[in-house]
Amino acid sequence: MTATRVDAASIRRLPKAVLHDHLDGGLRPATLVELAAEVGHTLPTTDPEELAAWYVEAANSGDLVRYIATFEHTLAVLQTRAGLLRAAEEYVLDLAADGVVYGEVRYAPELNTTGGLAMAEVVETVQEGLAAGMAKAAAAGTPVRVGTLLCGMRMFDRVREAADLAVAFRDAGVVGFDIAGAEDGFPPADHLAAFEHLRRESVPFTIHAGEAHGLPSIHQAVQVCGAQRIGHGVRITEDIPDLAGGKLGRLAGWVRDHRIALEMCPTSNLQTGAAVSIAEHPITALKDLGFRVTLNTDNRLVSGTTMTREMSLLVEEAGWSVEDLRTVTVNALKSAFIPFDERKALIEDVVLPGYEAAL
Repeated sequence: MTATRVDAASIRRLPKAVLHDHLDGGLRPATLVELAAEVGHTLPTTDPEELAAWYVEAANSGDLVRYIATFEHTLAVLQTRAGLLRAAEEYVLDLAADGVVYGEVRYAPELNTTGGLAMAEVVETVQEGLAAGMAKAAAAGTPVRVGTLLCGMRMFDRVREAADLAVAFRDAGVVGFDIAGAEDGFPPADHLAAFEHLRRESVPFTIHAGEAHGLPSIHQAVQVCGAQRIGHGVRITEDIPDLAGGKLGRLAGWVRDHRIALEMCPTSNLQTGAAVSIAEHPITALKDLGFRVTLNTDNRLVSGTTMTREMSLLVEEAGWSVEDLRTVTVNALKSAFIPFDERKALIEDVVLPGYEAAL
């Protein structure tokens, strides 16, 4: 079959799915300015356009630790009920405007408690904001389904508490769990008790691995902790001696053959030094080797990106076709942490017809 090229305007209209997107990394610059003024927090600049550019410049440092440090400002304005409600609602509306039909938003509730909110109150507030956003998006004719992943911060001591909240809120919009934060020096197995608890309670989880740290982190995430998906996972290529020839090591073969989804974030990976260019990003080779790769934004403010932009970059710089975009979109829905019938309906009733129209 001949591959179909697609232009930028058409990409924006395509139905999209995103699995790896952080709430505190995706605020609108203007919203960040307004909320910072309300709480008395000093930003690098109060001009929204300059602030957006500052974030991208800081994130382009090639250092994961500095990349994470940019969250100081967004977290500062997400310590109140009003700030969380607004950020969550706008999060949904921004996805809808980008053509996203299914999204999973993740955040660590322990990072939103310095203003006096308890972790459970943070979760309740974010869910309220997401629900408001979904209602507005549906009323505007651009419906989007958003599920929540609660994160535990791997370098702190409240991971089990966050996991307990994922269990408690699994029938109230929380669809799964994750651990986030600096990878190097904080292996996933440190939190094995939390993951065992989640498995006993039938709550799915993903784990950030294979970005700042290599194969050992992926091995622990998959083989020790039992992750159903891997956040980033770009360094799985270290277990593929001949990427062009497709000879897989045992871990890479396991990840591919057991359909463990890789939540890949090209622009973010360039910024943190996990990849050298869009053209050479492992997502293309891994897709061609049959891995269940998915395409994601990670942090839309910090990376200055959207799903439309990520797709456009792969088309322009890595030669992707509309069929390739459809593949990663279907992959994402196959690995979404929502019931099978809901995933199937989104694929068959929304995504495939949307791509058929583009073909």
